[in-house]
Amino acid sequence: MGIEDIYAKIKNHTEQQLPFVIYRKAGSNVLQALLQQDNMVHESQGFLTSGFVFAPFSNNHKTIIIPTKKSEYYSVVIPEQELERNLQTSVIIKSNAEEDKEAREKHILLVEDGIKTIKSGSFKKVVLSRKEEVFKSDSLSAVKVFQRLIKKYSNAFVYLWYHPEIGTWLGATPETLISVKKTNFFTMALAGTQPYRGTMNVNWKDKELVEQSMVTSFLIKELSFFIKDLKVSETYTYRAGTLLHLRTDIRGYLDIKNHGVRDVIKILHPTPAVCGLPKNQSKFYILNNESYDRKYYTGFLGEVNMDLDSVIQSNIFVNLRCMEFKKEKAVLYIGGGVTKDSDPQKEWEETVKKTETMKKVLF
Repeated sequence: MGIEDIYAKIKNHTEQQLPFVIYRKAGSNVLQALLQQDNMVHESQGFLTSGFVFAPFSNNHKTIIIPTKKSEYYSVVIPEQELERNLQTSVIIKSNAEEDKEAREKHILLVEDGIKTIKSGSFKKVVLSRKEEVFKSDSLSAVKVFQRLIKKYSNAFVYLWYHPEIGTWLGATPETLISVKKTNFFTMALAGTQPYRGTMNVNWKDKELVEQSMVTSFLIKELSFFIKDLKVSETYTYRAGTLLHLRTDIRGYLDIKNHGVRDVIKILHPTPAVCGLPKNQSKFYILNNESYDRKYYTGFLGEVNMDLDSVIQSNIFVNLRCMEFKKEKAVLYIGGGVTKDSDPQKEWEETVKKTETMKKVLF
């Protein structure tokens, strides 16, 4: 079976309004797909079932799983021509949001209030976000956008997820929440953002360094209850498409006799990279001040307890750089970490830059 056969099955599934997910992992040339054979909403119960999970930021939406037992699974090598990047399409996308004074003023006011609340002692960091609606051609299919994402973002987890009861989502996320293979455990602390301008040799300001340190410290502290022989890498600059981030890798061994994937996810999600610190206080602030519903943005998605290459694996990613795909428009979700040293204008500009990831595959 070739890749065109997979896309034909996806088209047929879409026409029948049956759930599916297709995805490609960072640095891989393999396309994977799970095609659910019924249109039921299967909710994940404790992450014990094998399948592909799709979870929201907060519990006001369902955590959905496409179960392997009720799906057809396919894996196929992506042809070289499908992976070749078309450099001719590297154009600067002018954001509509740059001209939207109302959206700009609203986000800046939100960030200013976030900084004020931090300085009052309520929490140390909060991740504040917004959404942006972009009108597109009716003829632009979700599969076409997915194919463009594969070409443009080789070092991201790229996916297309559909359920008739929930909607269509696409993304190219750079952040792993957890990866578990047998007992081998991996996660990362990813924070701080600046545009990529042709070099990885960049300077990071105190604001980004402090933000990254907060995320790393949180992960080390919380994971010490579940992970043995914890090893933490040096923090380094990591490129994700048009953006650079600070990244720290964390590895170890999961104590599977006493703890499972559910325990780790429960303690980590939402991480300080998408919520804040302390978690409960910053999440409460987000839910009461962002004035819109994040839905599945900053939730998580990926393989849970799947038998891959004769190894039971869970590879779960944070749902960043994503969009909700509709007939006439795409809804982009973007945000950034706010600390006491944040500059509201720069926080706005950072969200504008982050929209480029999705806009470059829409136009």
